[in-house]
Amino acid sequence: MFDNILSMSDKINLDLNTLLQECKIATGCDSESVVANIQKLEEKHSTEEIAIIYNYFLQNEHDPEVLLYIIKSINALKPQVCFDTLLDLMLLKENFKDNLSDAEKYVNLRVNTAKVISNYKDNRAVLPLMYCMNNKDEHYKVRLACAEALGKIGDKYAVTPLIDLVSDENEKSVYVRESAAIALGMIGDMRAVDSLVNILEAKKTFLNKFTFLKERVIEALGKINKPNERVFKALKNSLDDESPQVRIQAIETLMNSESREGVELIKKALSDENEEVVENAVIALYNLEGGELLESLIESEEYSYVVKEKAREILDEYENDDEE
Repeated sequence: MFDNILSMSDKINLDLNTLLQECKIATGCDSESVVANIQKLEEKHSTEEIAIIYNYFLQNEHDPEVLLYIIKSINALKPQVCFDTLLDLMLLKENFKDNLSDAEKYVNLRVNTAKVISNYKDNRAVLPLMYCMNNKDEHYKVRLACAEALGKIGDKYAVTPLIDLVSDENEKSVYVRESAAIALGMIGDMRAVDSLVNILEAKKTFLNKFTFLKERVIEALGKINKPNERVFKALKNSLDDESPQVRIQAIETLMNSESREGVELIKKALSDENEEVVENAVIALYNLEGGELLESLIESEEYSYVVKEKAREILDEYENDDEE
């Protein structure tokens, strides 16, 4: 790869070593000065030249702040010449692994590198991302960034490892499991449905730290397909969850299903003890059924003040939009 880059630079007449020295790359110079030098170069070279320069600098620099500037600049261009070097940086291969004096900054750098890699939508990244995601010795932030990157790339090969991760009750980081659920929703593969429903059915009550996991699981179920009978049952049960945020997420997923059964379940949420849940139920019903249903809620003696006030608020806003 390295020889290939040098041959490319020869074709467009770049002296990379001289540019390296001019920008004070890998000299220990303060990061702000190095970045300022790189920015001056960007004004003098074509996009193709800058891509080659970025890649060469990326292989030689050690300062995580300078590297972060370079990878963010690469993200704007997404040149293929930089792809393999980005993978090496995420995996901390070659010279990167010997320069970890500031570990937290390198974690942030690798998280951002995973995000940039995902924007390439290149399936060659799937195996390296899966390797980092499944390595329990990795920092959890790197692992969750890799999980979400797999979701963004959308390769079906990642579905089974993501299912295994989101279902792993021995996984120490619930945040990583949440990211796996998000990724499964992004990929939208039906194979994930049963495992996601299993998580909701496993226990009626989770510890508080699992609330966000349940939210992400419900969100993913809504993205994967039109809910089947088992999914509807899990969503119905989620409307009785102790967490208002889980109940709200269930309402949103039922709303997105655009089904008659979903409408009836949401109507039951109008009697919820939490005002925010009730208000979200009213909004969902308006999105599904329109203003006439809200008018019937206002006229009915069955519903609470909160229901009626939210319905009036939405209808007033709707009328004002019509007037405008």
